[in-house]
Amino acid sequence: MKVHVAFQGEIGAYSEMAVYSYFGPSVELKPCRYLSDVFRLVENGECKYGVVPVENSIEGSVTQTYDLFLVYDLKVCGEAIIRIVHCLIAHPGVRLSDIKTVYSHPQALAQCRNFLEKLNCEVIPAFDTAGSVKMIKERGLIDAAAIASERAAKIYGMNVLVKDIGDSINNYTRFFVLSKSDAPYTGRDKTSIIFSIKSYPGSLYRVLGEFAKRNINLTKIESRPTKQTPWEYNFYLDFEGHRTEKHCMEALEAIKDKTNFIKILGSYPAASMENSNFYF
Repeated sequence: MKVHVAFQGEIGAYSEMAVYSYFGPSVELKPCRYLSDVFRLVENGECKYGVVPVENSIEGSVTQTYDLFLVYDLKVCGEAIIRIVHCLIAHPGVRLSDIKTVYSHPQALAQCRNFLEKLNCEVIPAFDTAGSVKMIKERGLIDAAAIASERAAKIYGMNVLVKDIGDSINNYTRFFVLSKSDAPYTGRDKTSIIFSIKSYPGSLYRVLGEFAKRNINLTKIESRPTKQTPWEYNFYLDFEGHRTEKHCMEALEAIKDKTNFIKILGSYPAASMENSNFYF
């Protein structure tokens, strides 16, 4: 029986590519309009897994994904990294000079800012890259284009006007694989946690010091507003190692009395940049 996997966007979205990159082609896809729908479907058991974007190498973190970990009790059991190659897509026969409006996901629009400024068209955010291609196809918008993958153009029978329009060739998006449990130790693992700190001088330094003294490499740290008290923040941290390893367990135990709360999102095998190109 095929495993059910939820993702945000339409068929042809980069999140769908991440699903195939991680699981292979033998999956049952569940496209969702909102990121919260992905979390909900995994939590209620309709899908065993969900795949959500968490970080882009150009535009930074997908903050809503991080915020949803505080709403839903799910774990990270894997990650995937996909190279992003944006294309300007329109109806067959349409020329670049015909385009008056461009639709896409806000992240995609931001990642193609230089190209769009030169094109000098109206830019309209949409909920998804592939969804934008599908929308201009269904509505017959001859003077509009969408920014999405070349695969999305093929799926919806549209034409690529310009390929690789992003501001940087080093454009990658990191995705988390969601489940109700994390992954076992592999020896090449990462762990993600959320915590908030007590308000006194050096409090963050003392938390991070527990990792440093055990020679644990931190690969990411970012703060987000708690949305409860102004100017108070939660910290999102990734480190190398599995939560069940002795030195990682010691560090996590040591920071408990230095934080207001800590939530372990999960340990999972680290993705490789070498497998970031998608072919399907």
